[in-house]
Amino acid sequence: MGIGDVRQVATGSCTDLWVVDTGMYEVSQYGSVYILDAARPAIVETGIGTHADRILDALTEVGLAPEEIEVIAVTHVHLDHAGGAGFLAEACPNATFVVHEIGAPHLADPGRLWAGTKQAVGDQITHYVEPEPVPEDCIQPIADGDRIGLGEHALIAHHAPGHAPHQVVYEDPENDAVFTGDAAGLYAPERDQVEPSSPPPDFDLEQALRDVETIQDVNPGTLLYSHFGPALLTDQLDAYARTLSDWVQAVAATRDELGSDAAVVEHFAGETAASDIWGPEKGRGETAMNVRGVLTYLDSTA
Repeated sequence: MGIGDVRQVATGSCTDLWVVDTGMYEVSQYGSVYILDAARPAIVETGIGTHADRILDALTEVGLAPEEIEVIAVTHVHLDHAGGAGFLAEACPNATFVVHEIGAPHLADPGRLWAGTKQAVGDQITHYVEPEPVPEDCIQPIADGDRIGLGEHALIAHHAPGHAPHQVVYEDPENDAVFTGDAAGLYAPERDQVEPSSPPPDFDLEQALRDVETIQDVNPGTLLYSHFGPALLTDQLDAYARTLSDWVQAVAATRDELGSDAAVVEHFAGETAASDIWGPEKGRGETAMNVRGVLTYLDSTA
């Protein structure tokens, strides 16, 4: 699957579901946005906004008009998941935007989110476009356990705040699937490998591990990753819990050894294996951001 491609998800029990590769960071499959052709058609995730047109082109390929979209659900308001919301609001005038109640104000007024993103991602901000606001009357704040009816499908929200306090994962019982956001990490299917996602300022290891347990309790047949697409559930969740714990321990040990946070960031960013997955620029930037998130977490627990 290449940048801009659209394909039907045939993983596990999934039906009436498509995934589009938005070309986020110019890396194939890094940005996965989903279209549910339900009685109330829905989009899950919006990408960074830079290539919102690719989502609209995907609707045409699926056979849906933008005016038919009734629900646009984001797992959380980090801009790689919700940055395209304002652009889609203009194109999809009948859509209600579903987001955790903590994140709802940031869809309506994304200014602080834009400023925080620039600080968090550093040089990677060149891949982004400044987000547009979503009209407040188009936003539906949700909380843990809320059910969004789509006709024969439903999305059930499970609060998963370890990555960010405004994150939920969406269970889709009809598809026996969960839209994971970043609660299950980043999954590189060609390697069958999970990568940590621990951005500043809100990453919380203990809560992130509980979020993994939340998905395990649902026990879906399919994990619908926002980064690198759908995958049958095998041992990815157990692997991610181990990966996160090992990752935090490694950063903590390196901080004790090197003393300087800048040196810790450079140590991991300079030797990251992530570059083999999504290229040197993104691999280095992603790793540096994740190290900073762990360092912030360690400071908060000191």
